[in-house]
Amino acid sequence: MLFLAGEAKNLGPSSGPNRLRDLCTFCTISLDQEEVYRTKVYEKSVSPFYGEDFYFEIPRPFQCLSFYVYAKSMFQIRDLPVGKVAIRKEDLYKYCGKENWFQLQPVDPHSEVQGKVHLEMKLNELITENGSICQQLVVQIIACQGLPLISGQNCDPYATVTLVGPARSDQKKTKVKKKTSDPQANCFCLVYPRYLLQPKGNGTKSKPDDLGSLRLKVTYTEDNVLPSACYTALRNLMLKSPDVKPISASAAHVLGDICRESVGYEALLPVVRLLLHHNRLLPFLTSVAALELENTQFKANTIFRGNSLATRCIDDMMKIVGRSYLTVTLKPVLNEIFESNKTCEIDPVKLKEGDNVEVNKENLQGYVQKVFTSITQSSSSCSPLMCDVFRSLRQLASKRFPADPHVQYSAVSSFIFLRFFAVAVLSPHTFQLRAHHPEPEISRTLTLISKTIQSLGSWGSLSKNKLVLAQIITVQCGCGKLYPGSLTVRCVHMIFNREVHKRAQGRKRIGQKNFKKRWLRVTNQELSYHKQKGKEALCVIPVKNILSVEKLEESAFNRKNMFQVIHSEKPLYVQAGNCVETNSWIEVLSQVSRCNPGRLSTFHPSAYVGGFWLCCKETNESTPGCKPCTATLANIQLDIDCDRETERIFSFFSSSRSRLQKMEDACAGMSVYLGQQEDCSAFTIQDPKETFRTIKELGEVLDDLQAHHDLKGALTDEPGTM
Repeated sequence: MLFLAGEAKNLGPSSGPNRLRDLCTFCTISLDQEEVYRTKVYEKSVSPFYGEDFYFEIPRPFQCLSFYVYAKSMFQIRDLPVGKVAIRKEDLYKYCGKENWFQLQPVDPHSEVQGKVHLEMKLNELITENGSICQQLVVQIIACQGLPLISGQNCDPYATVTLVGPARSDQKKTKVKKKTSDPQANCFCLVYPRYLLQPKGNGTKSKPDDLGSLRLKVTYTEDNVLPSACYTALRNLMLKSPDVKPISASAAHVLGDICRESVGYEALLPVVRLLLHHNRLLPFLTSVAALELENTQFKANTIFRGNSLATRCIDDMMKIVGRSYLTVTLKPVLNEIFESNKTCEIDPVKLKEGDNVEVNKENLQGYVQKVFTSITQSSSSCSPLMCDVFRSLRQLASKRFPADPHVQYSAVSSFIFLRFFAVAVLSPHTFQLRAHHPEPEISRTLTLISKTIQSLGSWGSLSKNKLVLAQIITVQCGCGKLYPGSLTVRCVHMIFNREVHKRAQGRKRIGQKNFKKRWLRVTNQELSYHKQKGKEALCVIPVKNILSVEKLEESAFNRKNMFQVIHSEKPLYVQAGNCVETNSWIEVLSQVSRCNPGRLSTFHPSAYVGGFWLCCKETNESTPGCKPCTATLANIQLDIDCDRETERIFSFFSSSRSRLQKMEDACAGMSVYLGQQEDCSAFTIQDPKETFRTIKELGEVLDDLQAHHDLKGALTDEPGTM
């Protein structure tokens, strides 16, 4: 899912003392009632411009996507809800890919409703003792589905049934079902009616135009993934791309060319992930970078500064494989900046009353020094793939500009400083280095630090940074081994920490195996949990002892958003705050333990409870796992579903078939062969015959895959099929 939180206007009541001119506002994004993202806080405006892009994959079913606007005040304990925009899943297609203004709706407890209820209702006639006939209504609540999560946990639901009549009213209440979003009751064969739960009317309703409006652009995509065999031809064609000469005639490059105007270079992300999974990314990146350098008309110090196919692919690669590197390098310093909150403003126009510009300058210099030192001491933590790519860029740049001795460093600094570290410092939440946006003053500090890092990585400062760039380029080979003489850092870096719910491990003989709030903390050396943040560790698990990190089935403890850390002792079962945090924990812990000896190849997706494994029913607690691990040493960066990535590639090709046809026509035209390319300037066509051959092959593969989709759709639509 991709969406843009654009701007809001006329927030708050249209008149009266509650006007929001003097309050700061921010916007949150929720799946059902589970918050997954929030914007930064905007100061004192009833029409703030948010202008933030979010992209995230939805790891679970949902019913409603909601955007909440909150007002923040220093005099309020809790943030004040201004209004919300809620879009049901089935209605997302109406707004997909287009900017729309939405009227904010009031937020009240009765409006936060979601889920379905399965009811059976019967009206019976009874004969009383005196012989008269009366009517009896029997209501059976058979089951509920999709009830909301409360702070990331299942609720304790119950139902009330109220009968309102002219003479009397009656109300009944069911028993409470503990910790479940899908409570079950007595089961009947009846399947209707199944009602969507609706808000309870309370007699008052605010006018929607009283609260303002919110401009949003939402792009929602559901992948209809076919059996793996259906994707073999397209997948092989994409994986062959690095070997095609010239690279502009490859299927991957053609996709980037035809999608450039419609979706930018977003179509390249599934290509990068697919090539990464099959260890084909390095030769592809080398070839597209060589093509860009070959065609560049700029000076050596400006290469790789634009938004091209090559730079976008390398950006995507760094975001995928470099997150752990950023966490180790920047997170400790960023945590200090957030917690100490020293003023660093040096612009005379923006100084507040009482600020000392010299003190602020010292604060800024201190922060920049710590950030830069962390970067220069981080070479041993850099991803091997990043090192290999930077080494290739260095060689290509030196070959293209042999008379310039500095170009080998400027080629790398364009990425490592300007596109990687500086961006992560400016927006740490984007790389999951912090949970949310910083407060405005801290955001200003990060902006100043980021600009300084960009300056240090620019042409004028290259002489100071050659050492760190050389270390990052040469510190590791493809197999991950260090070159002689490289810098090795053994410092302990705090990577990730959050409040979670942890299941007691039952270490004592008389110990209750329940869930308690704990502060979970992971460094590059150990995983520990604490009673509270800053308190002494209750348990420490060395990272070297972690054998696997996997999701845990909800049925194990009737809780959502759970994962397990399998180590040399009993598994550690943890419930995160929401589905996005769960994925973050799994990714971070998998990264830091990726090179551990003895990592497991199988695991139990459920728990050992009551003398047997709930998943496979084996009674021996030491029985090997019954399901393959999702993260292996060969592909520890992330769990890539190649079929899904290939389906996304197919979707991008399908939505751009008209552009693909224009490119084919351009290749076939005589003007191309004569070197006159005015009609095809939007495409990169170095070898028309080879490009034409690739496009024809793509057309056949896409038609065949579309036939598989059509067949599946026809079978699904047939009566009696599932």
